[in-house]
Amino acid sequence: MAPPFAKLAYLYVGTSDFKRDLEYYTKVLGAEVLWNYNEFDANVAGLRLAEGPQFLLADHRPAPSCLPLFEVKDLKATAKELRARGWKSNGRPVEIPPGPCYVFQDPSGNPIGIFENARPGLVAQAFGGVARGRRPRS
Repeated sequence: MAPPFAKLAYLYVGTSDFKRDLEYYTKVLGAEVLWNYNEFDANVAGLRLAEGPQFLLADHRPAPSCLPLFEVKDLKATAKELRARGWKSNGRPVEIPPGPCYVFQDPSGNPIGIFENARPGLVAQAFGGVARGRRPRS
């Protein structure tokens, strides 16, 4: 039987002190900063800590928290299939840079997100500075 989701793409982690925590991840743990922006009054940085999902450090997420974001091939079809088995989302889909996303909780209250990569390459393009002629903050 195939897994229900395509891949774990992001770990969206909350911070109560963005600058302090970014310094910890880069200087102490040695993470590579892929991008780092302040947009819409939120500080968010994409970090590479290991092979696998990108680690997103965000001050608009509560700390401590970790929201795994799983990519699915077809969000509408996946949501329909999951609803038939008793799944409930936290509401309507929200937009994240790659595309539409549902956030929900498991029975213990752990947050989980599923999204469709409707805009492949947008994260690298938008936050990597290519599209807007900008450079990420250090």
